[in-house]
Amino acid sequence: MKKEWMTLSEAAEMLGVHPSTLRHWADKGRLPVHRTQGNHRRFKRSDVDLWLQAQQASAPMETYQVFQNALKRVRIQVSEGVLLNENWYQKLDEEARLRYRLTGRLLVDGLIEYLSSDGNVLSGEARALGYEYAVRGHGYHLSLGEATQAFLFFRNSLLEAMISAYEDAVVRSPHVCSNMFRKYMSFTDQILITLLDTYSAFLKSDAG
Repeated sequence: MKKEWMTLSEAAEMLGVHPSTLRHWADKGRLPVHRTQGNHRRFKRSDVDLWLQAQQASAPMETYQVFQNALKRVRIQVSEGVLLNENWYQKLDEEARLRYRLTGRLLVDGLIEYLSSDGNVLSGEARALGYEYAVRGHGYHLSLGEATQAFLFFRNSLLEAMISAYEDAVVRSPHVCSNMFRKYMSFTDQILITLLDTYSAFLKSDAG
């Protein structure tokens, strides 16, 4: 027979979160908690189960909001200081750097729009962004490798934001999250393919 009262670690394991996360939720009043005479936290199994069921019912919408908010924050978190560590970025003048940062913001906006769409067809926005990255790289005399690195910098920043959002989420819906990541990969893969194809065409034209 399962015991009625659970320790912090036991309740955290049931919810699939780190004990420190559960401690924070309990201290904020988001989950019922009881204190022993020794000031240890104890959770009633029925309370934990009920709270978990209620949260899972709203998981799809909440998970989407978590990802959307995380991607929006990337526009603020990708600072000039971080970019200055990139070799390709150091080769650019101020105007070129501004253009690349603007393209990074367009990538965030395009991805948010794509993730919220119901269609399975790759967006023309992805191909347009791939062309944009190729034109910028070629126009600013970056090599194909450097132009690819420029795109991957922004793509990896978005991926890290999405992973962090998933890890910090109150509720984790594997189905919703896996669908989000699949769409993310489809969108960004199409950008990369278009970038490579377009840049290769530029190189053939230059050689001719």
